[in-house]
Amino acid sequence: MAKLFLTRSFAVLALLVLVLQALDLLGESDKILAHPGNGQAQILQYISLRAPGIIQRFLPFSVLLGTLIAFMQLNQNSEVIAMKAAGLSAHQVLAPFMVASLFVAVVAFVFNERIVSRASATLSKWEAVEFGPIPDARGGVTNVWVRDGDDLIHADIANGRGAGTRLTNVSVYDRSGGVLKSLVEADSAKPMAGGWELDNTRVFDVAAGTRKALGTVRVAQGVRPDQFTLSSVDPLGLSYTELGTAIDDLDIAGRPTASLKANLLHKISGPLSTVLMPLLAAVAAFGLARSGKLFVRAVIGMALGFAYFVADNFGLAMGNLGAYPPLLAAWGPFVLFLALGEAVLIRTEE
Repeated sequence: MAKLFLTRSFAVLALLVLVLQALDLLGESDKILAHPGNGQAQILQYISLRAPGIIQRFLPFSVLLGTLIAFMQLNQNSEVIAMKAAGLSAHQVLAPFMVASLFVAVVAFVFNERIVSRASATLSKWEAVEFGPIPDARGGVTNVWVRDGDDLIHADIANGRGAGTRLTNVSVYDRSGGVLKSLVEADSAKPMAGGWELDNTRVFDVAAGTRKALGTVRVAQGVRPDQFTLSSVDPLGLSYTELGTAIDDLDIAGRPTASLKANLLHKISGPLSTVLMPLLAAVAAFGLARSGKLFVRAVIGMALGFAYFVADNFGLAMGNLGAYPPLLAAWGPFVLFLALGEAVLIRTEE
């Protein structure tokens, strides 16, 4: 039964990924090929970066549909009736599916941590440069903007944490009353007491129209390193431990983290949603196939599964908006539909 469940689920997943990746590529291929020099190699690179995200998003859907297909097959062949006649309860009939789905959840969590987060982070950086050469950020953030009073500071890449933060290709737009006075450019920058130390600095005076080299200068007093490294935290592009570290840094800096905490908890509740699918689809496993209501039961199971996905996305959206506390946003739909699935199963079969 576990083998039947796994083969049907992964077959549905393969079909969904094939179709959805093809549709996604139709919409993105023109943007990829628009950059000079891009060709088939970049198309294949995009597929390798996009496919993990599609797998992550639609794995629970695939488990739901695979479970329904397996249950309908068992029901049509009267195998469920045979098992119940042998003395097995509804929960015992579901046990192989639940154990197999727990295995799928563990695999999904590891897959998300090791592959999806890295692929998503790389794809975001690639999209930020409009599918040009990907900047070598080495785990840092790219294209960072920070405001210092009227001045604007831009860095191509920000790496490190705290005093170890390093900026690459820095531009400081010195403004007064919204009018640009000078542009300061530097190859790199590091935090020092009283601001940031810029190396190999060049200054362009807008009024005079002249450029000169200044060597090492200090600017941006009062700008903290976390304003660069934590200016934009993408939960999907970070692993569980990396996101937890970013949340700790933001807490120390006194910045709001409720939405990120909801995403952190969802990195566990999301893969575990596969364990719910056999329970929600169990309504299709029982009842007499000859009664003519097997299709209706399958529709009910599908409706319960899709209702969970709607509630899960709604809860996470409310968590991102700050309307729900993180624990409720991440785990509320899971607990609610676990209780609902158990209630349906006990009332109808136990």
